Amino acid sequence: MKLRTSILWSIMMLVYCGNCSLRRTAAFAAKEIHQSNGLVITQIEENAFVHTSFLQTEDFGNVPCNGVIVRKGNEVIVFDTPINDDKSEELMKWINDTLHCKINAIIPTHFHNDCLGGLKAFHDKHIPSYAYFKTIELAKENKSIVPQNSFKDTFGLKVGNEEIIVRFFGEGHTKDNVVGYFPSEGVLFGGCLIKELGAGKGYLGDANVKDWSSTVKKVKQAYPAVKLVVPGHGAHGNSALLDYTINLFKAK
Repeated sequence: MKLRTSILWSIMMLVYCGNCSLRRTAAFAAKEIHQSNGLVITQIEENAFVHTSFLQTEDFGNVPCNGVIVRKGNEVIVFDTPINDDKSEELMKWINDTLHCKINAIIPTHFHNDCLGGLKAFHDKHIPSYAYFKTIELAKENKSIVPQNSFKDTFGLKVGNEEIIVRFFGEGHTKDNVVGYFPSEGVLFGGCLIKELGAGKGYLGDANVKDWSSTVKKVKQAYPAVKLVVPGHGAHGNSALLDYTINLFKAK
């Protein structure tokens, strides 16, 4: 009788642990949680969100421009501003009122307006900005709002008790494009260095097309465990976005 009870108990524990494992590994269902006239926020993981604003261009029409919010506890870090100060104000208000979080930093991933067009609004709220040193140089040359703090090559910053990693792997979309990685969620913000599946090459006015593919190969090698990849424009996905971008710019 004792043996039978022991076997039944073991089976029950195996089933319970199996169910726990399934819950842990189940994919998070992305959901849109905020939408207004010009700003959409989509939750893609428990502690990661994509903010999307829209830039009207002559060559490509009304372009959706992505940034990322990463959260731990009651703190967040934002990658890339929305396209202007008004939408940045809206984003910050949503973070404060809905997430009830403090914004530790804003990190533009390159010098174009789809990354730092709303930077003044963050500075006005006394939120510190950090950027690759070349981004600061290029922002000054282009008479854009200039990020406050510079770094070289690799930069780590705390959000709660976790660390995000910002790194320059090489030239591609621009001379200064960096990527941001949130290890605890396996989320990579590739910015405009990374293309969504099916995308064309896009704007190449400041690009290094020759090095683009090899730069993304370095990103892929550095983060083999990445779960989600968010491009600068368009739909997020998995590491297939890295492979697609590598092939898109591979020398023929």
